[in-house]
Amino acid sequence: MQPSDWQRLPEHALMELSPARMGLSIADTALEPLIQKLYGELAAKSLVFQPPCFLADEWFCPVGIPAIGIPFYLAHPRLRQLEKKKILEVEGGTKTEFMKLIRHETGHAYSYAFGLQRRKAWRDLFGSAATEYPDTYQPKPYSKSYVTHLENWYAQSHPDEDFAETFAVWLTPGLNWRKRYRGWKALEKLEYVDRVMAGLAGKSAPVPTAKILAGWAGIGFKLKTYFQKKMKLYEDCYPDFYDRDLKTLFTDLPLESSDVSARDYLKKSYVPLVRAVAVWTREKQYTIDQLMQRLIRRVAELRLYVRQGSADMDLQLAAYISTLVNTHLFTGKFKRSK
Repeated sequence: MQPSDWQRLPEHALMELSPARMGLSIADTALEPLIQKLYGELAAKSLVFQPPCFLADEWFCPVGIPAIGIPFYLAHPRLRQLEKKKILEVEGGTKTEFMKLIRHETGHAYSYAFGLQRRKAWRDLFGSAATEYPDTYQPKPYSKSYVTHLENWYAQSHPDEDFAETFAVWLTPGLNWRKRYRGWKALEKLEYVDRVMAGLAGKSAPVPTAKILAGWAGIGFKLKTYFQKKMKLYEDCYPDFYDRDLKTLFTDLPLESSDVSARDYLKKSYVPLVRAVAVWTREKQYTIDQLMQRLIRRVAELRLYVRQGSADMDLQLAAYISTLVNTHLFTGKFKRSK
Protein backbone atom coordinates (compact mmCIF):
# COMPACT_ATOMS: atom_id res chain seq x y z
CA MET A 1 0.00 0.00 0.00
CA GLN A 2 1.25 3.43 -0.94
CA PRO A 3 1.26 5.99 1.92
CA SER A 4 -1.64 7.91 0.36
CA ASP A 5 -3.84 4.89 -0.46
CA TRP A 6 -5.38 4.84 3.01
CA GLN A 7 -7.16 8.11 2.27
CA ARG A 8 -9.58 6.26 -0.05
CA LEU A 9 -10.34 3.39 2.31
CA PRO A 10 -13.80 3.03 3.87
CA GLU A 11 -13.86 3.76 7.59
CA HIS A 12 -14.01 0.13 8.74
CA ALA A 13 -10.85 -0.66 6.73
CA LEU A 14 -9.12 2.51 7.85
CA MET A 15 -9.63 1.53 11.48
CA GLU A 16 -7.46 -1.54 10.89
CA LEU A 17 -4.45 0.62 10.00
CA SER A 18 -1.95 2.26 12.32
CA PRO A 19 -1.00 5.93 11.93
CA ALA A 20 2.61 4.77 11.53
CA ARG A 21 1.66 3.12 8.22
CA MET A 22 -0.02 6.20 6.77
CA GLY A 23 3.07 8.14 5.83
CA LEU A 24 1.98 11.09 7.96
CA SER A 25 4.30 14.06 8.30
CA ILE A 26 4.32 17.54 9.76
CA ALA A 27 6.01 18.91 6.65
CA ASP A 28 3.74 20.55 4.09
CA THR A 29 0.70 20.48 6.37
CA ALA A 30 -1.20 23.19 8.24
CA LEU A 31 0.91 22.32 11.29
CA GLU A 32 4.17 23.52 9.81
CA PRO A 33 3.43 27.29 9.79
CA LEU A 34 2.04 27.06 13.33
CA ILE A 35 5.24 25.45 14.56
CA GLN A 36 7.22 28.12 12.76
CA LYS A 37 5.06 30.71 14.50
CA LEU A 38 6.11 29.19 17.82
CA TYR A 39 9.75 29.37 16.84
CA GLY A 40 9.22 33.01 15.87
CA GLU A 41 7.76 33.75 19.29
CA LEU A 42 10.81 32.19 20.92
CA ALA A 43 13.14 34.18 18.67
CA ALA A 44 11.34 37.37 19.66
CA LYS A 45 12.40 36.57 23.23
CA SER A 46 16.00 35.92 22.06
CA LEU A 47 15.57 32.18 22.70
CA VAL A 48 17.33 30.11 20.06
CA PHE A 49 16.52 26.57 21.21
CA GLN A 50 13.69 25.22 19.04
CA PRO A 51 12.13 22.08 20.53
CA PRO A 52 11.66 19.52 17.73
CA CYS A 53 8.09 18.41 17.10
CA PHE A 54 6.94 14.92 16.17
CA LEU A 55 3.62 13.18 15.53
CA ALA A 56 2.39 11.15 18.49
CA ASP A 57 -0.77 9.72 20.01
CA GLU A 58 -1.44 12.82 22.11
CA TRP A 59 -0.15 16.23 23.15
CA PHE A 60 2.82 15.74 25.45
CA CYS A 61 6.48 16.34 26.13
CA PRO A 62 8.28 13.08 27.06
CA VAL A 63 9.68 13.24 30.57
CA GLY A 64 13.28 14.41 30.35
CA ILE A 65 13.13 14.81 26.55
CA PRO A 66 13.01 18.38 25.17
CA ALA A 67 10.61 17.66 22.30
CA ILE A 68 6.91 18.10 21.62
CA GLY A 69 4.49 15.36 20.63
CA ILE A 70 1.61 16.58 18.46
CA PRO A 71 -1.47 14.35 17.92
CA PHE A 72 -1.22 12.53 14.60
CA TYR A 73 -4.82 13.30 13.66
CA LEU A 74 -3.93 16.97 13.24
CA ALA A 75 -1.73 16.08 10.26
CA HIS A 76 -4.59 15.19 7.91
CA PRO A 77 -8.17 16.49 7.39
CA ARG A 78 -9.70 13.01 7.24
CA LEU A 79 -8.15 12.03 10.57
CA ARG A 80 -9.38 15.26 12.10
CA GLN A 81 -12.89 14.42 10.90
CA LEU A 82 -12.63 10.92 12.34
CA GLU A 83 -11.44 12.28 15.69
CA LYS A 84 -14.39 14.68 15.71
CA LYS A 85 -16.81 11.89 14.90
CA LYS A 86 -15.51 9.48 17.54
CA ILE A 87 -14.42 11.82 20.36
CA LEU A 88 -16.72 14.76 19.50
CA GLU A 89 -13.91 17.30 19.50
CA VAL A 90 -10.42 17.80 18.10
CA GLU A 91 -7.92 18.91 20.73
CA GLY A 92 -5.71 21.57 19.14
CA GLY A 93 -7.95 21.71 16.08
CA THR A 94 -8.08 25.49 15.89
CA LYS A 95 -5.09 27.77 15.45
CA THR A 96 -5.72 29.47 18.77
CA GLU A 97 -6.01 26.23 20.72
CA PHE A 98 -3.03 24.72 18.92
CA MET A 99 -0.82 27.65 19.90
CA LYS A 100 -1.97 27.54 23.53
CA LEU A 101 -1.15 23.84 23.75
CA ILE A 102 2.20 24.02 21.99
CA ARG A 103 3.33 26.97 24.14
CA HIS A 104 2.50 24.88 27.19
CA GLU A 105 4.50 21.89 25.91
CA THR A 106 7.37 24.23 25.04
CA GLY A 107 7.52 25.16 28.71
CA HIS A 108 8.12 21.49 29.55
CA ALA A 109 10.70 21.21 26.77
CA TYR A 110 12.69 24.19 28.06
CA SER A 111 12.59 22.87 31.61
CA TYR A 112 14.03 19.54 30.44
CA ALA A 113 16.51 21.03 27.97
CA PHE A 114 18.17 23.19 30.60
CA GLY A 115 17.42 21.23 33.77
CA LEU A 116 15.40 24.08 35.24
CA GLN A 117 13.33 21.78 37.47
CA ARG A 118 16.49 20.90 39.39
CA ARG A 119 17.18 24.48 40.42
CA LYS A 120 16.42 25.41 44.02
CA ALA A 121 14.58 28.60 43.04
CA TRP A 122 12.37 26.58 40.67
CA ARG A 123 11.52 24.11 43.44
CA ASP A 124 10.88 26.89 45.94
CA LEU A 125 8.35 28.52 43.62
CA PHE A 126 6.68 25.59 41.88
CA GLY A 127 7.39 22.60 44.12
CA SER A 128 9.21 19.36 43.45
CA ALA A 129 9.01 17.99 39.91
CA ALA A 130 9.39 14.54 41.47
CA THR A 131 5.93 14.84 43.01
CA GLU A 132 3.77 11.98 41.79
CA TYR A 133 1.07 13.02 39.34
CA PRO A 134 -2.36 12.61 40.95
CA ASP A 135 -5.14 10.67 39.23
CA THR A 136 -7.38 13.66 39.86
CA TYR A 137 -6.96 17.06 41.46
CA GLN A 138 -9.30 19.53 43.07
CA PRO A 139 -8.52 22.99 41.69
CA LYS A 140 -9.28 26.23 43.46
CA PRO A 141 -10.85 28.37 40.71
CA TYR A 142 -10.26 31.64 42.52
CA SER A 143 -6.66 31.03 43.56
CA LYS A 144 -4.26 33.79 42.59
CA SER A 145 -1.21 31.63 43.12
CA TYR A 146 -1.46 30.18 39.62
CA VAL A 147 -1.83 31.55 36.11
CA THR A 148 -4.82 30.52 34.02
CA HIS A 149 -3.94 29.35 30.52
CA LEU A 150 -5.34 25.92 29.63
CA GLU A 151 -8.76 24.79 30.82
CA ASN A 152 -9.62 23.33 34.21
CA TRP A 153 -7.01 25.42 36.05
CA TYR A 154 -4.40 22.98 34.83
CA ALA A 155 -1.50 24.82 36.49
CA GLN A 156 -2.79 23.52 39.82
CA SER A 157 -2.44 19.85 38.87
CA HIS A 158 1.33 19.44 39.36
CA PRO A 159 4.52 21.55 39.76
CA ASP A 160 5.64 20.69 36.22
CA GLU A 161 2.30 21.86 34.84
CA ASP A 162 2.47 25.00 36.96
CA PHE A 163 5.79 25.91 35.37
CA ALA A 164 4.65 25.01 31.84
CA GLU A 165 1.50 27.09 32.20
CA THR A 166 3.47 30.02 33.60
CA PHE A 167 5.93 29.77 30.71
CA ALA A 168 3.06 29.68 28.20
CA VAL A 169 1.52 32.84 29.63
CA TRP A 170 4.92 34.54 29.61
CA LEU A 171 5.50 33.57 25.96
CA THR A 172 2.07 34.57 24.62
CA PRO A 173 2.51 37.55 22.26
CA GLY A 174 0.60 40.70 23.10
CA LEU A 175 -0.30 39.57 26.61
CA ASN A 176 0.67 42.12 29.24
CA TRP A 177 1.15 39.55 31.97
CA ARG A 178 2.45 42.08 34.47
CA LYS A 179 -0.82 43.98 34.22
CA ARG A 180 -3.00 40.87 33.93
CA TYR A 181 -1.54 39.29 37.09
CA ARG A 182 -0.84 42.42 39.10
CA GLY A 183 -1.50 41.69 42.74
CA TRP A 184 -1.41 37.92 42.19
CA LYS A 185 1.14 35.63 43.80
CA ALA A 186 1.45 34.07 40.34
CA LEU A 187 3.23 37.25 39.23
CA GLU A 188 6.28 36.14 41.24
CA LYS A 189 6.41 32.98 39.12
CA LEU A 190 6.10 34.96 35.90
CA GLU A 191 8.91 37.29 36.97
CA TYR A 192 11.04 34.24 37.72
CA VAL A 193 10.41 32.80 34.25
CA ASP A 194 11.26 36.19 32.75
CA ARG A 195 14.61 36.27 34.58
CA VAL A 196 15.50 32.67 33.77
CA MET A 197 14.67 33.03 30.07
CA ALA A 198 16.75 36.20 29.90
CA GLY A 199 19.64 34.10 31.16
CA LEU A 200 19.00 31.49 28.46
CA ALA A 201 18.99 34.00 25.62
CA GLY A 202 21.19 32.77 22.77
CA LYS A 203 21.83 29.40 24.40
CA SER A 204 21.25 26.17 22.50
CA ALA A 205 20.58 22.68 23.85
CA PRO A 206 21.05 19.12 22.54
CA VAL A 207 18.24 17.94 20.28
CA PRO A 208 16.95 14.36 20.60
CA THR A 209 17.37 12.16 17.54
CA ALA A 210 14.52 11.04 15.31
CA LYS A 211 15.01 7.48 16.58
CA ILE A 212 14.48 8.57 20.17
CA LEU A 213 11.34 10.49 19.23
CA ALA A 214 9.98 7.55 17.25
CA GLY A 215 10.25 5.45 20.39
CA TRP A 216 7.99 7.89 22.21
CA ALA A 217 5.42 8.44 19.44
CA GLY A 218 3.10 5.57 20.30
CA ILE A 219 1.44 5.45 16.88
CA GLY A 220 2.16 1.86 15.92
CA PHE A 221 -1.27 0.65 17.05
CA LYS A 222 -4.38 0.31 14.92
CA LEU A 223 -6.77 3.23 14.81
CA LYS A 224 -9.52 1.12 16.33
CA THR A 225 -7.27 0.42 19.32
CA TYR A 226 -6.47 4.11 19.66
CA PHE A 227 -10.15 5.04 19.75
CA GLN A 228 -11.06 2.20 22.10
CA LYS A 229 -8.45 3.36 24.60
CA LYS A 230 -9.38 7.01 24.28
CA MET A 231 -13.08 6.33 24.65
CA LYS A 232 -12.37 4.25 27.74
CA LEU A 233 -10.25 7.06 29.16
CA TYR A 234 -13.03 9.61 28.82
CA GLU A 235 -15.86 7.23 29.67
CA ASP A 236 -16.23 7.02 33.42
CA CYS A 237 -18.09 4.14 35.05
CA TYR A 238 -20.29 5.70 37.66
CA PRO A 239 -22.68 3.96 40.09
CA ASP A 240 -26.20 3.23 38.92
CA PHE A 241 -27.73 4.90 41.94
CA TYR A 242 -28.92 8.07 40.20
CA ASP A 243 -32.44 6.68 39.83
CA ARG A 244 -33.64 8.75 42.78
CA ASP A 245 -32.49 11.94 41.04
CA LEU A 246 -34.11 10.97 37.76
CA LYS A 247 -37.38 10.19 39.50
CA THR A 248 -37.21 13.62 41.13
CA LEU A 249 -36.66 15.32 37.78
CA PHE A 250 -39.27 13.20 35.97
CA THR A 251 -42.26 11.05 36.89
CA ASP A 252 -43.22 7.44 36.28
CA LEU A 253 -46.93 8.27 36.32
CA PRO A 254 -48.03 9.87 33.05
CA LEU A 255 -51.33 11.68 33.46
CA GLU A 256 -52.18 11.79 29.79
CA SER A 257 -51.30 9.58 26.84
CA SER A 258 -49.82 12.66 25.20
CA ASP A 259 -47.27 13.21 27.97
CA VAL A 260 -43.68 13.41 26.65
CA SER A 261 -41.39 10.57 27.65
CA ALA A 262 -38.18 11.53 29.45
CA ARG A 263 -36.24 9.60 26.81
CA ASP A 264 -37.69 11.66 23.95
CA TYR A 265 -37.20 14.86 25.91
CA LEU A 266 -33.53 14.12 26.62
CA LYS A 267 -32.90 13.13 23.01
CA LYS A 268 -34.51 16.36 21.78
CA SER A 269 -32.50 18.44 24.27
CA TYR A 270 -29.29 16.49 23.71
CA VAL A 271 -27.34 18.80 21.37
CA PRO A 272 -27.94 22.19 23.05
CA LEU A 273 -27.56 20.63 26.49
CA VAL A 274 -24.21 18.96 25.77
CA ARG A 275 -22.87 22.14 24.19
CA ALA A 276 -24.01 24.36 27.04
CA VAL A 277 -22.65 22.07 29.76
CA ALA A 278 -19.34 21.73 27.89
CA VAL A 279 -18.97 25.51 27.69
CA TRP A 280 -19.70 26.20 31.33
CA THR A 281 -17.96 23.19 32.91
CA ARG A 282 -15.08 23.04 30.40
CA GLU A 283 -15.35 19.28 30.41
CA LYS A 284 -14.78 17.11 27.34
CA GLN A 285 -17.88 16.81 25.16
CA TYR A 286 -17.22 13.08 24.89
CA THR A 287 -17.51 12.69 28.67
CA ILE A 288 -20.79 14.61 28.71
CA ASP A 289 -22.05 12.61 25.74
CA GLN A 290 -21.39 9.32 27.56
CA LEU A 291 -23.25 10.58 30.61
CA MET A 292 -26.20 11.71 28.51
CA GLN A 293 -26.39 8.42 26.62
CA ARG A 294 -26.52 6.50 29.89
CA LEU A 295 -29.20 8.75 31.31
CA ILE A 296 -31.26 8.39 28.15
CA ARG A 297 -31.06 4.61 28.40
CA ARG A 298 -31.88 4.67 32.09
CA VAL A 299 -34.98 6.91 31.87
CA ALA A 300 -36.24 4.62 29.10
CA GLU A 301 -35.73 1.59 31.34
CA LEU A 302 -37.53 3.35 34.18
CA ARG A 303 -40.32 4.53 31.81
CA LEU A 304 -40.16 8.10 33.06
CA TYR A 305 -42.09 11.08 31.72
CA VAL A 306 -41.80 14.85 31.85
CA ARG A 307 -43.98 16.25 34.63
CA GLN A 308 -46.87 18.40 33.51
CA GLY A 309 -46.28 22.07 34.18
CA SER A 310 -42.50 21.67 34.40
CA ALA A 311 -41.76 25.04 32.82
CA ASP A 312 -38.23 25.12 34.20
CA MET A 313 -37.30 21.57 33.14
CA ASP A 314 -34.50 22.81 30.85
CA LEU A 315 -32.95 24.76 33.72
CA GLN A 316 -33.26 21.90 36.21
CA LEU A 317 -31.80 19.38 33.78
CA ALA A 318 -28.86 21.63 32.87
CA ALA A 319 -28.12 22.21 36.54
CA TYR A 320 -28.25 18.48 37.29
CA ILE A 321 -25.98 17.48 34.40
CA SER A 322 -23.54 20.28 35.26
CA THR A 323 -23.41 19.09 38.88
CA LEU A 324 -22.52 15.56 37.79
CA VAL A 325 -19.92 16.82 35.34
CA ASN A 326 -18.33 19.20 37.85
CA THR A 327 -18.09 16.34 40.34
CA HIS A 328 -16.38 14.30 37.63
CA LEU A 329 -13.98 17.19 36.99
CA PHE A 330 -12.92 17.42 40.62
CA THR A 331 -12.98 13.76 41.64
CA GLY A 332 -12.82 11.73 38.44
CA LYS A 333 -16.16 10.11 39.29
CA PHE A 334 -19.77 10.90 38.45
CA LYS A 335 -21.80 10.91 41.67
CA ARG A 336 -25.43 11.62 42.30
CA SER A 337 -26.41 14.21 44.87
CA LYS A 338 -26.69 12.95 48.45
